[in-house]
Amino acid sequence: MTSNRRQFIKGGVAAFTVSFAAPAFLSDIARAQGARARNLVVLYLSGGNDALSMVVPYGNTGYYQRRPTIALPTSNVLQIGTDTSGTTVGLHPRLIGLKQVFDAGRLAVVQRSGYPNSSRSHFLGTDIWSTADPGNPSGPGWLGRYLELLPQPLDPLTGWNTVRETPRTLLSRFVGVPAIPDPRTYAFSSPNSGNEALFARQAATRIASHVPVDRPHLSFVSGTARAAFDTLDRVASVAQYAPTVTYPGTGLGSALRAVAGSMVRGIGTRVFWVQTGGFDTHASQNPNQENGAYYRLMATMDDALLAFYTDVRNQGLLSDTLVLQFSEFGRRVYENGSQGTDHGAASTMMLLGGGVNGGLYGTAPDLRDTPGNPTLESNNGDIRYQTDFRSVYARVLDSWLGTNSQSVLDGDFRNAGLTFL
Repeated sequence: MTSNRRQFIKGGVAAFTVSFAAPAFLSDIARAQGARARNLVVLYLSGGNDALSMVVPYGNTGYYQRRPTIALPTSNVLQIGTDTSGTTVGLHPRLIGLKQVFDAGRLAVVQRSGYPNSSRSHFLGTDIWSTADPGNPSGPGWLGRYLELLPQPLDPLTGWNTVRETPRTLLSRFVGVPAIPDPRTYAFSSPNSGNEALFARQAATRIASHVPVDRPHLSFVSGTARAAFDTLDRVASVAQYAPTVTYPGTGLGSALRAVAGSMVRGIGTRVFWVQTGGFDTHASQNPNQENGAYYRLMATMDDALLAFYTDVRNQGLLSDTLVLQFSEFGRRVYENGSQGTDHGAASTMMLLGGGVNGGLYGTAPDLRDTPGNPTLESNNGDIRYQTDFRSVYARVLDSWLGTNSQSVLDGDFRNAGLTFL
């Protein structure tokens, strides 16, 4: 029996392992087939997250020496193991849900992620992480550039931003990403209400249905209007989504509920942006008390992520879901006089999903104030980066989104040691 190339592809080229030994066209096809249904959810912790309070190197004596009032007691830390440097680390005690995900092998923790000469500016730091280009952080975002490589024209819902202002990460030279903070309010705008608004929508739909073949400009306008109505209807279907779990009543919980609804409805979105703020903890950080500022931040993140993880798992979509968490910088090693922490350098990234090879990646810093400490910089006040954050992006682009990271990132940042995907 002979088979042509089309039958061969339909028969499941994706079953082959993508490797450098495979012919290029087979690798591209396999990546594309596997990536078609996948979703990427980028979670931004706005303000500069104190990663040392999120993933705690409690086995290092310097942690308690440099943070005498805000350090988390060893007995409270949720222990997750020992990294390759021999340092025992654990999660913040409020990250109970993420501990479950870690134990299930679906949470990867990338310690000391960053870049050389880290910026301590919120704006510049965010732009650098958004563009993945420290030398030119004013251009399009790394995911905006990824969207430009997809076959055009793109479906208008290929990307979904859950906040009001489009983040630079999603900015592109010619691809637009809608800002939809609440799918319930993303609807046909009419000065009227009730039946009058419904009649207005019906009238607009009828007008747009007219496609005069001899008037191409008018046909273009009608086609655009019909596409807009179709987009509104698809978003409206997300607003009707009934999740399998109860999401917390926070902004992050509502955003992740909408993301899950979009995935379940299958409206075609591949890249989502969600964020939560309050991480600029210069004073009264208090990660130990339930009413403390940082404790509440961890509660907000943990409750929303656990609900989302459980929901998409119940819906059979966990294997198609990847969450990538980052912040614009970490915070300084030592606490300040206000029992908070100031802007620092390297931080910690997390990745969560059904396809994630969970565990600890990279090593924790040695926080002792010793001469020549290779894990610290700025007179031992900042954490020196170990893993370039663009290496994490490269792994996501190559192994999850099925594209060529070197084209998107304008450089080869692949790191063979990052095997979380």
